[in-house]
Amino acid sequence: MSVSGLRLCGPQFATDGHAGNRSNSCAGTIGAARALPHLRWIKAGLVHCDYKNVANDGRSAVAAMAVNLMKVIASLTLATYPDANSSKIAANSVALVKQIDAALHAVAINVDIPDVSNALSTYLLDLPTKIRDVEAASRKGGRTLLEAIAKQAAHGGVTLTTQELTAPPALMGDVAAKQCRYFDVGLIGWAPANQTARMIAEAILFGSGRPTLLLPDSTDVEVLRHVVVAWDGSRVAARAVADAQAFLERAASITVLTVTDEKPLPGHDIGERLAQGLRTRGLVAEAASIQAGDRSIGIAVQEEALKIGGDLLIMGGYGHSRVRDFVLGGATEGVLADLRLPVLLSH
Repeated sequence: MSVSGLRLCGPQFATDGHAGNRSNSCAGTIGAARALPHLRWIKAGLVHCDYKNVANDGRSAVAAMAVNLMKVIASLTLATYPDANSSKIAANSVALVKQIDAALHAVAINVDIPDVSNALSTYLLDLPTKIRDVEAASRKGGRTLLEAIAKQAAHGGVTLTTQELTAPPALMGDVAAKQCRYFDVGLIGWAPANQTARMIAEAILFGSGRPTLLLPDSTDVEVLRHVVVAWDGSRVAARAVADAQAFLERAASITVLTVTDEKPLPGHDIGERLAQGLRTRGLVAEAASIQAGDRSIGIAVQEEALKIGGDLLIMGGYGHSRVRDFVLGGATEGVLADLRLPVLLSH
């Protein structure tokens, strides 16, 4: 795997004076996880908090904490080969991060095809030339997507960093998962026939330790006023609720949705119990229950979410093994097979 230079976009990352120092600090933040606790993103750029100079009185401590609030950074992985993301991801990703006041790091993963040619294949098929053409098309596609995202970010006032990586086809998902570990949430554009996007999404979900947010090309991401939580009381569902805090605390309303006829649940009031907990935290939340009937659970949850005006669905991802969900039709498999609205998955 090779890494090209990290680019910082936005007026706060100018290269002169003090702003230039912030640019260098930002690159260090992205490049090394150990720098993250000491630097925080805010609208004006990066602010350093020198605790040695903070007075011991309460007001100074509160002021220091306000300056040092952690800003969410989302990582957007762009597929370039063999199935590239569409340009729709540019507007959708920027619109989403803007709503949670987050910064965006966009990564284009370009293909690096190993040279397996021999004299005969070179003579008959001209494999080296074909490989070079494919790699060039991958790089061109990735840069086109990054340029589109940069324009959207500049227009929307979103802090953006971009990066290009290369990886063999079989390792693209692993590379994406490792990159996402340095950020708070992984974003990926979704189209029904894009198997590359699905492979990358599953790799991020299982391998990054971060939630994965799928943005379907079929929808325009608008204001996420109504968030729907698919709740079955499981560990992965609880993880998803925790990972979705930035979206939940900004939602005008939250619906905790429970499917009652799909499997045994740990209690009859699990939805209301979670909704009450969210209300205790100052959020507007209510519980609702449905029956899937003859629908797959993934379709039932999405249909109900859209019916009640949901803008974002929060759910646990692959609470069972992938093989079991594939064979028996688990909720995650149903969602991935027919994605109808933005979905945040946590494993």
